[in-house]
Amino acid sequence: MNELLLLLLLFGVAFAYGMVGHGGASGYQAVLGIAGLSAVVIKPTALVLNLGVSAIAFVHYWRAGHFGWRMFWPFALLSIPCAFLGAGISLSDPLYKRLLAACVVIAALRMLGLFDRDSAQPRAVPIGLAIPIGAGLGLASGALGIGGGIFLSPLLLMARWADAKSAAATSALFIFVNSAAGLVNVSSAGVLFTGEMMGWVLAAMIGGLIGAWLGARRAPEPRLRQALGVVLLLASVKLIWP
Repeated sequence: MNELLLLLLLFGVAFAYGMVGHGGASGYQAVLGIAGLSAVVIKPTALVLNLGVSAIAFVHYWRAGHFGWRMFWPFALLSIPCAFLGAGISLSDPLYKRLLAACVVIAALRMLGLFDRDSAQPRAVPIGLAIPIGAGLGLASGALGIGGGIFLSPLLLMARWADAKSAAATSALFIFVNSAAGLVNVSSAGVLFTGEMMGWVLAAMIGGLIGAWLGARRAPEPRLRQALGVVLLLASVKLIWP
């Protein structure tokens, strides 16, 4: 894949994901997978990009007043150590690609607005249920090299535990802490980071910065998210049938 096209795709993924409070790991992995990179390179690269974009998204949504600690901590309590452990799980390349494709489909449906159900009065998060859910999401996130926001935000919306922007704020920090935990494990295994990643990080950071600002402060642009949703659905097909 042409390097300029790769940078533009990473920018677009970060822009659209940042608008909904996501880091974009599933999108980056789909793009990098289609570009022909191996899973050994894709996993740490996606986590690095995820860290930057999710941090930017969280700051914007937090400053806009959409973050609540009580909603976040029960999910994060066990997800962080489980994400660290999950990052050490070695999946075969075919299984990895199929599981990743499933995650990309969920992300695509999120972009297409399937889970967007704003509620005037969200229900309180049941702590006893949130803690084990967070553990499961953390383990899956670590194994797949993502932050878990594509699982958490649809859950928050469908269960009526949050409105769209509160879900985005919670998911952004959830993604950040899980990505950091997974990256610590991956880095300790001796994975090397190449110089060309700097351009990818810069493209993603700029896209995430613009997208998160629009998502937190302005009405999101649905057409862009819908377009990305279609692209991700096509990418999931490519991952399953290369």
